Amino acid sequence: MTRTAQPAVAGGNPAHVDRDDAIGTPPKSPTLVPAERYHSAAFARLEVERMWPKVWQVACTVDHVAEPGDYFEYRCGPYSVLIVAGDDGILRAFQNVCRHRGNSLCSGSGSELREVKCGYHGWTWDLSGSLRRVPNRKGFGALRMSEFPLLAAKVDTWERLVFVNLDTDAIPLGEFLEAVPNDIAWCGLDDFRCYATITVEVDANWKTIADGFSETYHIQTLHPELHRCMDDVYAPQMIWGHTGKSEQIYGVPSPLIKEPLSDAEVWDAYVTTQGALMGLAEDTAFPADERRAGQSVSDVIAQRTKAFATGRGVDLSWASTDQILRLHQYNVFPNMSVLANADHLTVLAARPGPDPDHGELVMILWMRMPPGAPRAKPADMRMTTDEAHPGLVLSQDIAVLAGLQRGLHQPGLTHLTLSNEERRVINMHRNLERYLDLPESARMTGGETP
Repeated sequence: MTRTAQPAVAGGNPAHVDRDDAIGTPPKSPTLVPAERYHSAAFARLEVERMWPKVWQVACTVDHVAEPGDYFEYRCGPYSVLIVAGDDGILRAFQNVCRHRGNSLCSGSGSELREVKCGYHGWTWDLSGSLRRVPNRKGFGALRMSEFPLLAAKVDTWERLVFVNLDTDAIPLGEFLEAVPNDIAWCGLDDFRCYATITVEVDANWKTIADGFSETYHIQTLHPELHRCMDDVYAPQMIWGHTGKSEQIYGVPSPLIKEPLSDAEVWDAYVTTQGALMGLAEDTAFPADERRAGQSVSDVIAQRTKAFATGRGVDLSWASTDQILRLHQYNVFPNMSVLANADHLTVLAARPGPDPDHGELVMILWMRMPPGAPRAKPADMRMTTDEAHPGLVLSQDIAVLAGLQRGLHQPGLTHLTLSNEERRVINMHRNLERYLDLPESARMTGGETP
C-alpha cells in the first residue's frame, strides 16, 4: 500500500525545524485544580452519574469481534456493555443486563455465541437483541416479547478500535474524535493488528493514571534514559476540544541536557527504551559501520526500523526518518491516549476501579503487518502492578502511581499547580467540568482563559 508522505526534512534530523515548544504561550499564573477530584467519593459518583454514561470510550479492537458470534464485555466502573458481532455481520452493543431481574448476561470475551441467555432464569435473546424465549411465559400475563429487547448502547469503530457509548443520543464518534482521524490518516492505522491487551490493576485514580500520558514535563526526572534520546522541549501541543495532541521527536537528546552526547550514547538510550521497535536486544552496540555519509544517528535508527519491518513483510520505503521517529501522541477525552508513528502503535486507556483510589491501566498493543494480513484474536491479560513489566518506560510510569495517589490525600494539598506544559491535563479537567456541570466555586482557577 502506498502512503502519502509528510514533508521530508533535509539532513535527516528534523528536531528543531518546528520551533514550537511544549509550553507555548505561558499563562499569567499557574492553573489550580482541586486535589479532591482525585480521591473524593462524591466526585467519583458525579463522574459515574454524569460523565461515564455520556462519553465515547474505547472498548476493544475489531480483532476481538471480527467474526459472527464473537463477543466482548466492556466494563467501566459499575457499567458493563456487551459488544456482539451478529450473524448479519453488524456490530451491536447492549447494556449487559437481563430485562427480567437485572442479572449480568455475559462476562469476558469469546466466540461462537449463538444467543444471549440469562443464566438465572433463562430469558434468551438473539444476537440482534430481540427477546426470543421466556420460560413459563404465561405467569407474566400479557408479556409482549417485542417490548423487552436488550437495552441498546451505541457502538462504532475508528480504524481498528471499537468504541461504545451508553448514551444512545450521543454525537457520532467521528464528531467526538474531532481532528484526530484526519491528522493521523497518513499513518495507515488499518494495517496494524492487535496482538495483546494488558490490564494492570493500579492503586491510583483513573485521572492519576491518565495524567501521566498527557504531558512531557516529567520526562527529565522520571525517565532519564528516555531523556537522552527524545526532545521534550520542542514538542508542540494542540488542543481541539475533546481531544489534544503532542508531537515528540526521538533519536535526538533533549535540549535540556547541557553536556554533548555522542551518537553512540543516543543510540544506547534509544535501544534501552525503544529497542523492540527495531527488533534489537538492549545491549546492541551502535552500528557505526552501517552509517552512510551524511547520515545522523536518527537516520541509522530509521534504517534499522525499516529493516525490521521488511523482515515481517512490511514495506516502509514510503516513510521518512521524521515519520518513523516523530511520535504523535493523541489524547481523547476522557481516558484514551494513542501513540503512533510510521511503525508503532500503542493505545492506552485509564479506567475507574472499585473506589476513587483504584483504577486500571489498559495497554492495547499492536504491530504493523502487511496489507491484508489475517486477523488473530488478541491475547487478553490482567495483572497487578507487581506482575506487570511492560518495558522500562511504562514500568517507570506505573511505579510512581501509588505514591502519587497517596500524596493527593494529604490535608495540606488543596490544589494541583499545573504549568501550561501540562495543558492536555488541564483540557481534560475543563471537559470534565463541563460534563459534571460543576458550580463556579468548584472549578479550576488561574491559567489560561478557556
